[in-house]
Amino acid sequence: MIPSSIRKVYQGAADRRQMFRMFDRHAQRPNRTHGDATALYSGEWFEIGQVEHTYMFEVLPPLWMPGDMFAMREFLTGSVTSVFFELKIDERVRYFHGYCDLTDRQSPEWMRAAIVERESRPVRAMTREERLEHIWSSTHDPYRSYADWRFPRVDRGKRTIIVYGADRSRDFRLLDRLTDVEIAAKLPVQLRHLPDALAA
Repeated sequence: MIPSSIRKVYQGAADRRQMFRMFDRHAQRPNRTHGDATALYSGEWFEIGQVEHTYMFEVLPPLWMPGDMFAMREFLTGSVTSVFFELKIDERVRYFHGYCDLTDRQSPEWMRAAIVERESRPVRAMTREERLEHIWSSTHDPYRSYADWRFPRVDRGKRTIIVYGADRSRDFRLLDRLTDVEIAAKLPVQLRHLPDALAA
């Protein structure tokens, strides 16, 4: 059984600029220097191109390189590091980045299995969670933040994003409370009408 904590955070293949932005999608989080961020990053993955995969392979000698994957020698936080995959899915070679917690030796294998399972679906579809993660990943920092003193105490520290009203007003709204209409408005046109996928 693939752990449910493994999650796709961007739809489509990220170019180099987007890849580097997503390496630290949570850079603005409050209390960045305090606490263990392992659970925040571990399990996140997204697709990249061959050029980006090759570039990352040549940055530093890998920590290890068994078969179709390699791990970065530098750790993001604690025991979490980048693992890059070269996978043949539906007769096509594709490339992916994922954050694996190497305290679990099976973590890279689980990640590979999750990617193959998710990307082998016959119909393109996105879960609500994937839609929200794509919005967070593709929104620039000035338009996303974390709930502060203006929000109820129970919501503080949660992710927020700017929503524009019909009267051109704007306000920060909790990401996980966006309506389906608001989600559709923030997705690129080609993703707005994909069918809903059932969460694994």
